Amino acid sequence: MVQAYILIQTEVGRAAEVAGRIREIEGVDEAHDVTGPYDVIVQAQADDVDSLGALVVARIQRLDGIARTLTCPIVNL
Repeated sequence: MVQAYILIQTEVGRAAEVAGRIREIEGVDEAHDVTGPYDVIVQAQADDVDSLGALVVARIQRLDGIARTLTCPIVNL
């Protein structure tokens, strides 16, 4: 199991809408609209790194209103 935080920049005024649509995606545990350099922070999980990449690229990045994402895998040291 791979878990990650996905930091998302949205188009102006679309953070709440984007967060709501992301919450409906399988593999997404949480999605919050926030203030600062990113507009939405997502916690997600997948079976492996390739599946995580597919979740981000094929499901999340394709949503209207998303300008940029940054995926931060969680490490257990």
